[in-house]
Amino acid sequence: MAHVRIRIGLIGCGVIAQVMHMHFLSELRDRFEMVALCDLSAEVGVACGRRYGVPVVLQDWRALIAADVDAVMILTSGSHAEMAVAAAHAGKHVFVEKPLCFSRSEGLTMIAAEKASGVVMFVGYNKRYDPAFEALQERVRGLDDLRLVRVTTFESPFEPYVAHLPLETGAPPEPAVLAALRADTELRLQSAVGDDKTSQRIYHAMLLDSLVHELNGLRALLGEPDRVEFADLGKHGANIALRFGETRAVINWIDLPGIARYEMEFAFFAPGRRLSLAFPSPYLRNAPALLTEESGTMGSAQSRSISETLSFHAGFKEQLVHFHDGMTKGVKPRTTVADALHDVALCRSILLAHRHRSPVAEPSSYSEVA
Repeated sequence: MAHVRIRIGLIGCGVIAQVMHMHFLSELRDRFEMVALCDLSAEVGVACGRRYGVPVVLQDWRALIAADVDAVMILTSGSHAEMAVAAAHAGKHVFVEKPLCFSRSEGLTMIAAEKASGVVMFVGYNKRYDPAFEALQERVRGLDDLRLVRVTTFESPFEPYVAHLPLETGAPPEPAVLAALRADTELRLQSAVGDDKTSQRIYHAMLLDSLVHELNGLRALLGEPDRVEFADLGKHGANIALRFGETRAVINWIDLPGIARYEMEFAFFAPGRRLSLAFPSPYLRNAPALLTEESGTMGSAQSRSISETLSFHAGFKEQLVHFHDGMTKGVKPRTTVADALHDVALCRSILLAHRHRSPVAEPSSYSEVA
């Protein structure tokens, strides 16, 4: 079946753009045509344009939004609110990588722009579109008396995972440009979490840039948490306890830079069944997640464990297919801005629980988050 071909422009040509998005957009050339790239480094933009045959290369994101594109992918670091709002008002569909934004007010502006323009605004949570995660969602619904959820992440350096790939590099942007970007980020973080630099770093680098994936996955599997019971956030790790009704979810995240062996596991424990899902490094294109189910016979020593590789389809590619379906078939994304704003609220609530050493109720309710 022939697909409508979407003319798409990319803002940001960094590592994740080159390792994942450009590669899979090229594989999905029956659905997408890359027609414009934008990066602060002219060298990187030109080299990526040459590699993928993209005719227009720019350095100003405003010029890309004004170009002849149907959709825009925002793949830069920092808050994406300003770019996303401008793209929506220009009538362009928007794919937004995390972090979505830094604050409730930014997110509400994005939602308002999406509604006013009628475009699709899609948030890139690749793990939500992994076939193994979709299978886990179905099986978690069948667990009786879920007593504990455990999420464990071992962060590791990404460079060894991409060293074999031909990544384009170039001279850094002018110091004045970098200074302006840092100042904008600091102002937005200050508005979101206050003046404390340590809190800003934890909120941005640890919560919004990394742990947001774990939090979004938990919300997709269990719904909205009732409260943050405990949060301890340090320079190299985090220990967080969330309550979902009678079920406690414990999150342990630690940065381990000495060994290139990334791990992320979601584990669910009920009296008669156990489920776990282990994700590979997000920088490996088609490495499968491993879904394991354990069961046994009550009152006996008999137990069994089955580990399944369900698919080699990459979540990064599957989310692009869903983005295309949203633009061409009217299919509502499962990762909307409204949904992702609950993650932003939850990140801020976790930070507050850490700061004040006290629980935070309804932590993902952005309607109550200043």
